[in-house]
Amino acid sequence: MMRTPAPHPRRARGFTLIELVITLALVGLLAMASLPLYEVTSTRMREAELRQALRTVRGALDAYKAAMDTGKLKKNAGDTGYPPSLDILIEPQDIEGAIPGVSLDGTPLPPQRIVFLRQVPRDPFFPDPQVSAAQTWDTRAYGSRSDDPQPGADVYDISSKSTRVGLDGTAYNTW
Repeated sequence: MMRTPAPHPRRARGFTLIELVITLALVGLLAMASLPLYEVTSTRMREAELRQALRTVRGALDAYKAAMDTGKLKKNAGDTGYPPSLDILIEPQDIEGAIPGVSLDGTPLPPQRIVFLRQVPRDPFFPDPQVSAAQTWDTRAYGSRSDDPQPGADVYDISSKSTRVGLDGTAYNTW
């Protein structure tokens, strides 16, 4: 008579303690290695935002000055032609000397206006999100020296208020 072999006892499924410890150690090692890379990438992105914000606002300041110099905006005697604040750049300005238009049905059209920015960009390195975007920047007046920028009656240039140093070794407030 032939006997059928007895079934082998099944081994319990699952991970051993040593397998779990090794897996956790590898995951921890990967996390430690990727954290500095994340921080550098995050800083690089904020630096790119800062460069773009500076270009945008400086372009709007130049456009405002050009509009003043060409007579599109009203310029008082003694004005430098630069805006008195950053907030002026987002307000519609009436174009001087524009001929009022008339619509097809004969109603007068509103005066022609120009806007230089839709919104003032924020300094990405400014810590307080409650502060208005225009207040996150240091401003330099037209009459102040380049080696000692000071705010004044107009806004000739802007810079970051951050005292941090960028990845390229230069301070953000000198960009």
